[in-house]
Amino acid sequence: MKDDKLIIGGREFNSRFILGSGKYSLKLIEAAVKDAGAEIITLAVRRANTGDDENILDFIPEGVTLLPNTSGARNAQEAVRIARLARELGCGDFVKIEIMRDSKYLLPDNQETVKATEILAKEGFVVMPYMYPDLNAARDMAEAGAATIMPLASPIGSNKGLATRDFIQILIDEIDLPVIVDAGIGRPSQACEAMEMGAAAIMANTALATAGNLTMMASAFKDAIEAGRKAYLAGLGRVITRGASASDPLTGFLRD
Repeated sequence: MKDDKLIIGGREFNSRFILGSGKYSLKLIEAAVKDAGAEIITLAVRRANTGDDENILDFIPEGVTLLPNTSGARNAQEAVRIARLARELGCGDFVKIEIMRDSKYLLPDNQETVKATEILAKEGFVVMPYMYPDLNAARDMAEAGAATIMPLASPIGSNKGLATRDFIQILIDEIDLPVIVDAGIGRPSQACEAMEMGAAAIMANTALATAGNLTMMASAFKDAIEAGRKAYLAGLGRVITRGASASDPLTGFLRD
């Protein structure tokens, strides 16, 4: 497992847990890094550029990779502008594209996301597009230069889990890029299931931020993600669709 690295944009990461943005607090960031092992933390650029005395950047430890997102963008043009601003602010070349015209369900606009991905990839950004799990859109994003694909599991902040499970599995099977399951993962068991499917990593925020015991939940997510990854690498046992199959060949003596 030591050699099993998550590789994004040519960079290696040991952890497969990414802390999403939204419900930030110092305790959440500390738990995500210390107890969940997060090496990547997303950052809403609009929150880092407020001019307030207290800046979320001050809470993120050294050595953690910043993943600015384009939260608030309604089209490709706005997303590109936010990404460029993030780079000017010193947040690096990683960027998570979030484009949402829908204010009720916060579903991503795949078409505009493809446009932004193409522009930013050509400018040297490591583009990680948040998207609704659609195979054709994922292929377009990969062709446009995306470094990963980040399909939603269920609506942002819902904690409903793998509502789009079958469609995510199609992306894992068909797209030759890391598939990072983003949004809606509410339980460690759901994170484990996604990793067993072959997901490269899990992004979560609300599940930790709303837990009764933050540090314990962060640790539980770490264990679940690692267990799911091990199960995937080991090769899951086949599913018996009809009848049963004896696990011990000695049961054959019962027929004698």
